[in-house]
Amino acid sequence: MVSIPAALAANERLRDQILLIDADDTLWENNIYFERAIASFISYLDHRVHTREEVREHLNTCERLTIAEHGYGLQSFRRSLVTCFEQLTDSPVTAEKHARIVAFTESIAAQEIELLPGVAETLEALRQNHRLFLVTKGDPEEQMDKLHHSGLFQFFSGTEVLAEKHEEAYHELVRRHGFASERTWMIGNSPRSDINPAMAAGLNAAFIPHDFTWVLEHESVDRPKGSRRLLELANFAELMNHF
Repeated sequence: MVSIPAALAANERLRDQILLIDADDTLWENNIYFERAIASFISYLDHRVHTREEVREHLNTCERLTIAEHGYGLQSFRRSLVTCFEQLTDSPVTAEKHARIVAFTESIAAQEIELLPGVAETLEALRQNHRLFLVTKGDPEEQMDKLHHSGLFQFFSGTEVLAEKHEEAYHELVRRHGFASERTWMIGNSPRSDINPAMAAGLNAAFIPHDFTWVLEHESVDRPKGSRRLLELANFAELMNHF
């Protein structure tokens, strides 16, 4: 899916654009570590009645409820694991079991930042002709820590860590920074958080799918409205073909 004038795509690149770029699973690996922790958690629970798929679906429900009350981040994920364990097991959550569950989240925190292919080189090229802003969601301290450890901080003119990425959040972002909507692009891997709400707010979007995008971020990609544009790219480096 590439919704952009053919002549432009073939003959020239866009100039002087505002590029809002997602972080987790767009710039660096993230969800694969959560998936590994979840797989270990389900094995540890070893439920006698529910299948692994049913346990995962129950965990998804726990995560939705926890996020609504406490937001995103490792602390929230830990709460979801404990809640899921408590609701599906017949035995009490002892101190030992609680420590084991906490260890699953600590394994995520211990991971080194692993940039996705071509990210640093692409950001270096893009910032020559465009303004780059990191726009992510989650726990601000966790996200800023990852950004600093990634070595990518210098490429961005600004950073926004939002509580949620929905249509109104993008409207507010545009108002606060005075962005021109027709020259502003949201770039990311999540249809639910990066692509659909940004386009609903009147922005352009570049969708870069990731094989392990979090299941709670899955959604069909909407079609752009009016004169807005949507790119679907195979990887981050393909941005240099258009910008």
